Amino acid sequence: MNTAQHVQALNQQAQPLHDTVLTRLTGKFGEAVLGSRIDYDFPVFEIKREAIYDVLKFLKEDEQLNFHFLTTACGLHFPDHHGREMGMMYQLHNWPANTRIRILVHFPEQDAVMPTMTTLWPAANWMEREAYDFFGISFKGHPNLKRILNMEDITFFPLRKEFQLEDPTREDKDDTMFGR
Repeated sequence: MNTAQHVQALNQQAQPLHDTVLTRLTGKFGEAVLGSRIDYDFPVFEIKREAIYDVLKFLKEDEQLNFHFLTTACGLHFPDHHGREMGMMYQLHNWPANTRIRILVHFPEQDAVMPTMTTLWPAANWMEREAYDFFGISFKGHPNLKRILNMEDITFFPLRKEFQLEDPTREDKDDTMFGR
């Protein structure tokens, strides 16, 4: 089996979960579900920011879906996507069924504010602090939103894609052995 066939097989395995979650989400939240797809074996759902807290609460508390574990919450930055430059990605896991889904939310860079998920998952505390520290996303209602890994006095957010990865004037580095 080559890579393309492997990916296709993974997507086919994830299709029933995708369809079940999509049916439940659109039935409960309607137009708040902006889209869905399967990325490898991950069903991915894009949700309007205004509904994200209610959607995540539903996914956690619904007995059938039971996505009770927040695996990841991280910031996103797409500077070329006008009006949708910033985002958050939530990855949820149903341990008994061993199924996982991904939830995406996009919003403008000038309004990088999200509701906190610390009331649903205490573990969101550190993940949201990290998203604030590296992407500048604020979380309304967070109990202690401050920098977690960078120095408190820096005025920028290091993982935004507005900085060059290295100094283009640097002459002491020879990349010829690395194919660059």
